[in-house]
Amino acid sequence: MVSMTLRLAAAVLLAARMGGAAAVVDSAAAPAAPQRAATACVAPPPAKLLGGERRRDCADTPELVSIAAGRFEMGDVLGNGPPYEKPVHPVRIEAFLIGRYEVTVGEWRACVAAGACPESRVSDADLRQPVSLVSWDDAQRYLAWLSRRTGRPYRLPSEAEWEYAARAGTDTQYSWGNHEIAGCLNANTLDLRGGEANPSWTWAADCDDGHAGPAPVGSYPANAWGLHDMLGNVWEWVADCWHSSYEGAPDNGRAWVQERCSKRVNRGGGWGNHVRTTRVSTRDGDIHGGRSDGLGFRVARDIIYAKPAVKPAGPQS
Repeated sequence: MVSMTLRLAAAVLLAARMGGAAAVVDSAAAPAAPQRAATACVAPPPAKLLGGERRRDCADTPELVSIAAGRFEMGDVLGNGPPYEKPVHPVRIEAFLIGRYEVTVGEWRACVAAGACPESRVSDADLRQPVSLVSWDDAQRYLAWLSRRTGRPYRLPSEAEWEYAARAGTDTQYSWGNHEIAGCLNANTLDLRGGEANPSWTWAADCDDGHAGPAPVGSYPANAWGLHDMLGNVWEWVADCWHSSYEGAPDNGRAWVQERCSKRVNRGGGWGNHVRTTRVSTRDGDIHGGRSDGLGFRVARDIIYAKPAVKPAGPQS
């Protein structure tokens, strides 16, 4: 495993390290927030989604992008990654919806205001920044609240869905190609500005991406399928339990889980990591109750299509 767990008595102080996720503090014992009733806002289901369409279930809920069904090779297709990105294996993916952006501070605060989510402790952040300092368990509370709010079953993407969406039809090191030198133009990773703000972090890339810490979502170009910040900004929780290899992984795109699962997978790298740690196949796992200032999530859900209208019966002969 490439991440490190820190336990601090006074406050959550988290630092990223090269080659892995930001450090994570265990918060599994944090009490659940009280929940207040919310009025559901149910958007009409689409008749058909072909892929690439944007929609919101409610005016104030995360924007979604439809991802068409397909097949891809999952894992370290270039052969230069660690063992837990192997073996490369074919996966088929059903059409689904995924957040265009990582869940933002503003979107999280709506859940906090409803009494359904705990404070993220990012109280002074730009509302368009990705929410962080939220555990996998916290993300489940948000998803449950969002499901009640919209009348739709929200969830985390599976690890296979996440990689399929991040690759966006490519088989390269990054969604923009194979050259890490282009990282500062395409993703928020540890750059010269971030290195100056954190002088003990010695792995900054020799370029400037414009942000020393988390960047407002959408600050960098989208991938070919219209998704922003799949690489960099914050690591993203996904639904799967951590497995140290892909031996036995499902080939149907569903989350790989079991009854007992102390660690969950996160993907994509973050603002405190060198760009080489934001490869499309990069993966890590952390305790499900852990929180980090470099770890957030984005939402997903299955597509619910409208039932075809029933034509009235004609005159009886």
